[in-house]
Amino acid sequence: MPVLIPRGPQPAADPIFAAIVGAMGRYAADHPRAVVEAYRHGEYAVRIRVTSPDFARRSRTDRHTEVWAYLEPLSEEELGDLHILVCVTPEEKARSIASIDFDDPIPFDDPFRLRDDGSRADAVPAPSQP
Repeated sequence: MPVLIPRGPQPAADPIFAAIVGAMGRYAADHPRAVVEAYRHGEYAVRIRVTSPDFARRSRTDRHTEVWAYLEPLSEEELGDLHILVCVTPEEKARSIASIDFDDPIPFDDPFRLRDDGSRADAVPAPSQP
């Protein structure tokens, strides 16, 4: 299953987000029972949720270690945008406080937010040439 992008700019418009989604796509390919969701929340925050029945009876540390193995090859700049990584079972998904924002996001008015095309929403258009 591919990585789901529930909101925000698509990876094609954002090279850092694209790198993170690519790494998580490799995880998803190797773990077909997992559902991977990712979205950009503001200019410097990427959020990822991995939901998998295979996480049952595994510690949070073991879950994160498994997923981080796919993220480790990313650059420091790319990893710097990773804000949250949630690893839950389907049963935990509904009651996890960290998971709630994926299903019911808190509105966020970021003056530096990116538009769907990757441009900054606060960018002033260049003056037209006479």
